[in-house]
Amino acid sequence: MTAPGLIVAAPRSAAGKTTVTLALLSAFRRQGLTVQAAKAGPDYIDPAFHQAATGRRSFNLDSWAMTPALIDALVMAGTADADLLVIEGAMGLFDGIPGSPGRTGASADLAAHFGLPVLLVVDVSGQSQSAAALVRGFLSHDPQVRIGGIVLNRAGSERHLKLVTDAIGELGIPLLGAIPRDASLALPERHLGLVQANEHGDLEARLDRLADIAERHFDLDAIKRLATPPRLSAAESKVAIPPPGQRVALAQDAAFTFVYPHMLDGWREAGAEITTFSPLADEAPPEDCDACWLPGGYPELHAERLAASDRFRSGLARFAATRPVHGECGGYMVLGESLTDGNGVSHRMAGLLGHATSFAKPSLHLGYRALRLLADSPLGKVGTSFRGHEFHYAALASDGGDDALLELTDGEGRKLGTCGGRRGYVTGTFVHAIARA
Repeated sequence: MTAPGLIVAAPRSAAGKTTVTLALLSAFRRQGLTVQAAKAGPDYIDPAFHQAATGRRSFNLDSWAMTPALIDALVMAGTADADLLVIEGAMGLFDGIPGSPGRTGASADLAAHFGLPVLLVVDVSGQSQSAAALVRGFLSHDPQVRIGGIVLNRAGSERHLKLVTDAIGELGIPLLGAIPRDASLALPERHLGLVQANEHGDLEARLDRLADIAERHFDLDAIKRLATPPRLSAAESKVAIPPPGQRVALAQDAAFTFVYPHMLDGWREAGAEITTFSPLADEAPPEDCDACWLPGGYPELHAERLAASDRFRSGLARFAATRPVHGECGGYMVLGESLTDGNGVSHRMAGLLGHATSFAKPSLHLGYRALRLLADSPLGKVGTSFRGHEFHYAALASDGGDDALLELTDGEGRKLGTCGGRRGYVTGTFVHAIARA
């Protein structure tokens, strides 16, 4: 049986979705509930915080990159033994890209598809009664999206809170919580989002404090009653992209962290075994594996250590002489000749592809991508189409002259040319693949 669920969303980014989500997850777990979390959109960082709060691996749900059947399969599998599903939205509730109905990447797509209620987080700093006008617009904007309740964030004085709650109260929508203004609740950030969960030595204490706030300031019983079972179709396989081999060597450490939980779960469902190794610990991919995957992460923060990891580099070269090696984003950067860090210092990388990357002049590359393979690779056979996304600040300092790996269009169908590189058994690209098209 599928657990009832709800979606935590907001009118915009930085309104407090993650704070409210973590507070709910921590408080409900404290009550003894088995809570399954999920994240709307292509986000690697928030799911790790979800896992810390729930003790269960979170997963991504992306209405643009994933088919409705795959989304249903992920929810069905992920909630079979849970008491409650909490999906954290991305950006603003209705923010997506122009596209076919239900496939825009917006959190609202998930609310409409599953028929789940939205718990709307409204940052009321800098306004009072005007918050009611904003809520009124969200209540009526899309008849397929039901706003089930409101949580206020960054509420000021008692008078400020009364002005806001009185105005919203006239709309007939339940007000289910209000978090007082407190700058210390914010999690620290860096260039790709929040500082990662495993880098917080005080994360358990932070989550305990958020659970306390939820117990003090939320109507937790009413929020639980708000949740409803998601509408689901018949399940299909949740293998979004087939595994690159039977035994996959996966780089995993502080430099290589960005791999989607649904990808790994799908590989395991397809029968693959995954063995992790740490390039930062100067470990080579295990010799008993038949494919190697270098995911994204923060190699630019660890470039000096990676450059000094001789056993890793020589072992990777030995592996790549006979078996496939693929790098995504940060992994692609490490496969190149060199990586220039934010201080302008160039560091030697694996040299298995000819390009060089630089973080010396950060430039944002962000957006959904439709991909078509130009050659066989660990991603699949030539001509196979995928959907994915790009999110990085590094740039190519030199393309290296390798053959291109992918033909790209953006999420709205505009041609972007080719990208990535391939040489022998080695392939790589800045683009993160999410699912086959």
